[in-house]
Amino acid sequence: MSGDFCTQRNLFGGAIVSNVPLRFEDVSNIRQVPDHQEVFVDPTRDESLIFELLDLKTDVADHGSATWFLQDLANEQDAEGTMKKFAKAVKLLVRGRVWL
Repeated sequence: MSGDFCTQRNLFGGAIVSNVPLRFEDVSNIRQVPDHQEVFVDPTRDESLIFELLDLKTDVADHGSATWFLQDLANEQDAEGTMKKFAKAVKLLVRGRVWL
């Protein structure tokens, strides 16, 4: 998405603001989206951006939360083997204080 022209979009009723490339359309204009999600699509590239609010897991430390939620998603999708690909990226994101 580097080089894309972006616009600020209010997420979750304005509680969060994020830059989203102009080419992405708000899915809520097309169909119903759950309250805990904001979904944008670029149908010409078959790409999606999904922002999702997750429950607080008091038994998971902050520094392990991104990995925990990715592992949970992988388990639900029967894709446990793909977690190895994401492990390094998660560590880099957490070190940079960019939380998933």
